[in-house]
Amino acid sequence: MEKQEETVVNLQESGEMYLETIYVLSKENKHVRAIDVSEYMKYSKPSVSRAVGILKKGGYLENNTDDGALVLTEEGKRVAERTYERHRVLSDFFEKIGVSKETAAEDACRIEHTISDETFAALKKYAGFE
Repeated sequence: MEKQEETVVNLQESGEMYLETIYVLSKENKHVRAIDVSEYMKYSKPSVSRAVGILKKGGYLENNTDDGALVLTEEGKRVAERTYERHRVLSDFFEKIGVSKETAAEDACRIEHTISDETFAALKKYAGFE
């Protein structure tokens, strides 16, 4: 568990957001391109290109040699799934306690990157999401 937190701490919040976005898009489409990420996140193409380069260097992403699609590595997928689960659980929990859907999603997006594994596990158990 210690290595998992260490890896995520070393990856900036924006990197986690990119990985989560690629993960979500890959659930909807077989091939995810940088332009898809740009449109989904409403970021400029150069910003996405820079982030993709950093994530590739870090070993979180690869390009499919056939079509140039972005592919999460095992480590990238692990981080993306972890971030996505946190977002889903936090957002659902906030809605459960009466927070509007929009605010719940916004707050979950901020908290998902900073909440400790211990606190997240306790919240998940308390809220009955296990």
